[in-house]
Amino acid sequence: MKNRFVTGVISGVLCTLIICSLSFGVLYRNALAQKDNGNKNESVQSTDNGTKTEETTAIDEATFQKKLKYIKNLVDNYYLWDVNEGNYQTGMLKGMMSALNDPYSTYYTKEEYDALMETTNGVYYGIGATVSQNVNTGIITIVKPFINGPANKAGILPGDILYKVEGEEVTGTELTKVVNKMKGEENTIVKITVMREGKSEPIDISITRGQVEIPTIEHEMLKDNIGYISILEFDKITVDQYMAAINELEKQGMKGLVIDLRDNPGGLYDSAVKMLDRIIGKGLLVYTETKDGTRSEDYATTKEELKVPLAVIVNGNSASASEIFAGAIQDYKKGTIVGTQSFGKGIVQSLFPLFDGSAVKVTVSNYFTPNGRSIHKTGITPDVVVELNEALKKKVVITHDEDNQLQKAIEVLKSQIK
Repeated sequence: MKNRFVTGVISGVLCTLIICSLSFGVLYRNALAQKDNGNKNESVQSTDNGTKTEETTAIDEATFQKKLKYIKNLVDNYYLWDVNEGNYQTGMLKGMMSALNDPYSTYYTKEEYDALMETTNGVYYGIGATVSQNVNTGIITIVKPFINGPANKAGILPGDILYKVEGEEVTGTELTKVVNKMKGEENTIVKITVMREGKSEPIDISITRGQVEIPTIEHEMLKDNIGYISILEFDKITVDQYMAAINELEKQGMKGLVIDLRDNPGGLYDSAVKMLDRIIGKGLLVYTETKDGTRSEDYATTKEELKVPLAVIVNGNSASASEIFAGAIQDYKKGTIVGTQSFGKGIVQSLFPLFDGSAVKVTVSNYFTPNGRSIHKTGITPDVVVELNEALKKKVVITHDEDNQLQKAIEVLKSQIK
């Protein structure tokens, strides 16, 4: 409670500190930026989300310092509990970023940034589940527990709403902070509370944390020599796994390919581009534009091209890098998009590591498909619209035979295979 109060007070004041924001940008504008198109385990909308921060008139520096000093004295003299000075500093930095009214632009403490990088690299200790947060309500939902992960073993289901972690309500709390709280040492227990459709009362579940290797790629050869690749996230490790999967399936005589992007929240922009390169062969894959109109284009460079019919499956949780991937394939008519409308996140963030191990993530550009489409807030419309059967939506494991969206994709491919 006290940490939230202090952070809130200082965050509110520092939101107006434009001069600090400008000096911060100059100091780190040359920092090595890592493009990110949808933070791991996040499926929240951002930046151009239909709401704008209320315009606040900037005050002069002297008045600002006076107000800051006055508020600090109020807290020191009247606030019921002791205050950790570090909370002031973190609250100021987080407040600057929260003033942007953009859920994807944020300040990470060293601990938070280390945890983020750990997850991006593909291995961590935690519960093993993909989660997403609704930008409007702040509600956090379990998208998919990993099949062999601790969450699945403990009985967590897709669609469960994360209500509490260690007894503390998490709705509206920054997603990265919630994810970090669920991580921890191996074999330790984290207590979570979920709300489940059809249940009137919250459900308390204790999960023993374990090592989680994020299964970013799954692949196999289906009947009739149709290859299947499921991409769960676009991470650093995903590119090599994807290339190996494509090569292996081609060696096995693949006649058609299904790429499954359902429930893929996105990840690294660069990974999506490299993976598209292996399919498109040549041409513009995606381009971005910054606030000043600077355009950056990414082209296929390998000259390798997929030679068999392709179908890509998407759904409402397919976001960011998944939409870059599906959008390029759709524009080039390189494959058939099957499923339901994708999420609609058409913006790119860059990570700026700071000198003390902390970092800032900032929304820096819009992205566009090769044909110039911006899918922000709209998403990718499938060529063949197919809703997943209602009975399957709560299942963690869906067999290929009962998966009606996959079966439709296979049907499309069979009609194209010569």
